[in-house]
Amino acid sequence: PSLAASIEGGEMAAAGGRRDTREVIDAHLARRAAGDLEGDLRENYSPDVVVLSAEGVHHGHDGVRTTAGVLRTYVPDGRYDYRQVLAAGRFALLQWTGRSEQTRIHDGADSYVVEDGLIVAQTIHYSVTDREQAPD
Repeated sequence: PSLAASIEGGEMAAAGGRRDTREVIDAHLARRAAGDLEGDLRENYSPDVVVLSAEGVHHGHDGVRTTAGVLRTYVPDGRYDYRQVLAAGRFALLQWTGRSEQTRIHDGADSYVVEDGLIVAQTIHYSVTDREQAPD
């Protein structure tokens, strides 16, 4: 299904049964593409999520808000390309790129652990370069 369709599908699946890892990640990406961080947190993240990134260890929904805010400083208009999503059991990997007028991210990689239809752990890696210096 399309990422946009996953928003509704994820909510219906959550109401009627447990979503699998791929459904959770698709719903997460659809919410983010729509600019709906708060909806993403409610639908897809455990309140006790642990997020590991270059900025440190972050806990809970506030931790996700913090890491999203850091990324927004580099790519304020939120233009991302989700290159590949892999899911196996409760684990997932997302490869992505991002760009703004001034910057580019060419090596984004997030990993996830999903339990009971919610993201309980996430790692985030990316490198930011000036747009002119970034490889294509």
